[in-house]
Parts: sequence; C-alpha cells; structure tokens
Amino acid sequence: MKNLLTARLTVDYPNKPGVLRDVELEIAEGEILGLVGESGSGKSTIALALLRLLDHKGGKVHGKILFNGRDLVKLREAELRKIRGREISLVLQSPLSSLNPVLKIGTQIAEAWRAHNPGDAKRWKEEALGLFSLVSLPAEPSFLDRYPRQLSVGQAQRVLIAMAILHKPRLVIADEPTSALDAITQSEILELFRRLSRQLNMAMLFISHDLAVVGQVASRVAVMRSGQIVEMGSTQQILTAPAHPYTRSLLAAVPSMRTDRTQPLAMVAGA
Repeated sequence: MKNLLTARLTVDYPNKPGVLRDVELEIAEGEILGLVGESGSGKSTIALALLRLLDHKGGKVHGKILFNGRDLVKLREAELRKIRGREISLVLQSPLSSLNPVLKIGTQIAEAWRAHNPGDAKRWKEEALGLFSLVSLPAEPSFLDRYPRQLSVGQAQRVLIAMAILHKPRLVIADEPTSALDAITQSEILELFRRLSRQLNMAMLFISHDLAVVGQVASRVAVMRSGQIVEMGSTQQILTAPAHPYTRSLLAAVPSMRTDRTQPLAMVAGA
C-alpha cells in the first residue's frame, strides 16, 4: 500500500524541550494505525503536531510531516486551514464537551460544511442525513434540530464522527474516541471505525491508552513511552510476542475475562 502520511517529529515547548523525540510514523492509504501508551506519554501531542495545532499552544514542531506529497511543516496557516477538516480530521474523546451546547446539531454540521464548501452551502443537509445512515443515527431532519444535551453519549460520539467524515477526509485522527463510552457502545463505535475505513478507504490514527481497544481496530500498533515510540509492529505481533518490556507491561495490565487462564492474555484483544 502507498503511504499517505510519513512523519518524523521532534516537539519542543519553551520551557520543556524534547516533549517528542524523533517520533517516526507511517500510515498507508486506508490503514488503521493504533498508537498506544499511558497518560502523559505524548500521544495527544502527536495528534496536535500532525494537524499543526501546537503552534497555537506555544509548541514548536521540527522535522517533516509528509501528507499526500506535501510537507505540512512548511505550509502557511492559510494553507493548513484548507487541509484541516477537509483532508485530515479529528475526533476527540469527550463528545458532549466537543459539541457546542447552545447550537443545534444541524447548525454545527452546516458550519462545518460551509468552512470548505462556501459556494455549495445548501447541500449540507443532504450530506448530513446520508452520513447519519452510515453511522447508525436517525436519518431524519428532526434529528438535526436536537441540541447536544438531548443526545446520549453514544449518539454524540456518532455525530462527531459524522462531522469528521463530512468532507470524506483521507485521514482521521481519533484521540481516545471511546474512553467516555460504556462497553457496548464502545464495541459499536470500534466496529463503525472499521466499517468506515473499509467503505471509504479512509486511513486512521487511532490513539488510546488501552491496548485491548487498539487491538480490536488497528492492523498495526505503535507503542509510545515518554515522548518516543519504543516498539511498532503488526497487531498480531504486538499482542502475542511484544519485544519491548514496556509493551509487555501494557499487555500484562489488560484485564482478562477468560476463565481459562492457560489462554494468552493477548487474546482478549482479538489478535
């Protein structure tokens, strides 16, 4: 498969150099790459760095981010705005706080549509309802009139996913997208991500602290610790034969519901 994204990054803050150190990532077209590590390891920093949003937080990205033949590190802000949301989109972990509580769902989707389609502002409703069917939401105009407070957490997350794929992006960065969900809804959202990747040939960087969750959705896994990637490999290899001690400790922390203790713990992630 052809690489859609190739990055090598170092990230510094004014009073905290080396937040990320020579982090290398490659994501092929249509691939789901899992990025796993404990809180504070730098996972979300990678997400913001790839979108070139760290500049607004005082961070500085060094290196390269080759996306679809362009180095995002060298692009001006005006050029980056044309890419964010249209070619690379972001799904955050807290759906109800990510949506504006005082605006109807339809209003928020319309604004996201007009950001990249100013000359075709009337087609947003047709596109939104089509996506609602794709993400298992009610494909009814009345649903667009709801406010975020009228949605369940699972519905709110599906709305965020629909907004993220509104412009059929090449890459979706999902940062802990299931951490606020119950187990059943989490399973449904993971299946949704797999289905969208297949149907839309959409690449994804799926970020989580939970190795078992990543193992259910990703074809390859990168393991992160203290601002560096310590191991990367196929999901099968990471879950059944991890090489790095830190990866083994993450795997050992995965709770097992199996009664047969002779089975490998990695199997709970569907390796």
